[in-house]
Amino acid sequence: MGKTVAFHNLGCKVNSYETEKMMLSLKDRGYIIVPFDQRADVYVINTCTVTNIADRKTRQMIHRSKKQNPDAVIVAAGCYVNTHGEESVKTEGVDICLFNKDKELIGEKLDEFESGRAAKEPETAGGEDVFHTRCFMKVQDGCDAFCSYCIIPYARGRISSRPVSEVIREVSEQTAAGYREIVLTGIHVSSYGKDRPEDGESLTDLIKGVAGVKGVERIRLSSLEPRVVTEEFARMLSQTEQVCPHFHLSLQSGSDPVLKRMNRHYTTARYMEGVEMLRKYYDDPAITTDIITGFPGESEEEFAQTLSFVERIGFYETHIFKYSRRAGTVADGMAGQLDEKTKHERSERLAILNTRKKKEYEDRHIASGKPVEVLFEDIEEIKGKKMRTGYTGEYIKVYAVPDLAAEGQILTGHIRRDKEGIIEFDHGMLS
Repeated sequence: MGKTVAFHNLGCKVNSYETEKMMLSLKDRGYIIVPFDQRADVYVINTCTVTNIADRKTRQMIHRSKKQNPDAVIVAAGCYVNTHGEESVKTEGVDICLFNKDKELIGEKLDEFESGRAAKEPETAGGEDVFHTRCFMKVQDGCDAFCSYCIIPYARGRISSRPVSEVIREVSEQTAAGYREIVLTGIHVSSYGKDRPEDGESLTDLIKGVAGVKGVERIRLSSLEPRVVTEEFARMLSQTEQVCPHFHLSLQSGSDPVLKRMNRHYTTARYMEGVEMLRKYYDDPAITTDIITGFPGESEEEFAQTLSFVERIGFYETHIFKYSRRAGTVADGMAGQLDEKTKHERSERLAILNTRKKKEYEDRHIASGKPVEVLFEDIEEIKGKKMRTGYTGEYIKVYAVPDLAAEGQILTGHIRRDKEGIIEFDHGMLS
């Protein structure tokens, strides 16, 4: 029987894609994939280093792996390795370090390591094959934006886009394997194609190409820069029926002076213009975003501007991050570093606003009475009952009785909120 391997993914959707590729690579070599909380012969942690918290989570997963099986091979891959260095990471109990560029070599690296020590029999048996419905498709890597707070350009390098033909080939393979939804992801998707101007391939070309693949029923885009949303781009999206009405436009701050200090290259007015453009071509699309609280020098007035801007936009969901100092970035050397108490307090205030705006958006869609399409996925236990989960095009999470839909099935119906606040798929009103 093959050796067992468990994966734990931290960070962005690009990491999710790369984790999936490493899993497939090891399965092809005869490894058995098991859940991370089980004893395994090999533990692979695909790391993140975007914040100090991400670093801490990486170290926790390394220590957890060692605790679960002291004899296991521990592999750390990705940005944490790139920024901290192999020598430093190995002092934490890691056996194999993989830089971002080396993730595809995981099989060879494991073979090399095992050849240097006595082979041991696997102590666990049985893995599980999981049918997936949503595929993260890495189309681009690297970033040239150099936001003043961000370490990722140093961890991932300059932008590098995959040819459209290569992406289409892989998407075709994934739809043949049963995937219904493709999420186009990258470190900086908005820069797609800019590193290869001679090829003349743009983000628009990529989206149209993927939409033309047989079996692609949904397309989502990961984080977009507001500057990429022009009238022409928004019109193209609306005319591509597979594109979901859910757009993640990274904001980071609703204060123009803070945006300038962050080196974000846009203003709140330009951001608003992008949102209004999407709303012109879509009927109440879900707009989601990221915001950093407590950036160096952020005054109470500037934070109030962010709160006001979030209120005006009416985001479906706001992902909130406390500013984290990263050595080597411009922001690390800025004056006016805020204390953790202030960062936490501002995050809490923003979280309260986020909860209210999210419910307002969901209630508005429920009240509209319009039918929705739901792609059903996993089984979850909620309130003591097992329920089938699924997502609308707007990425509203809904629940249904398990027998109603199979994983990977798309059904049309209505949604309602029960007395406990759970959004249920109304199976009595299927179309």
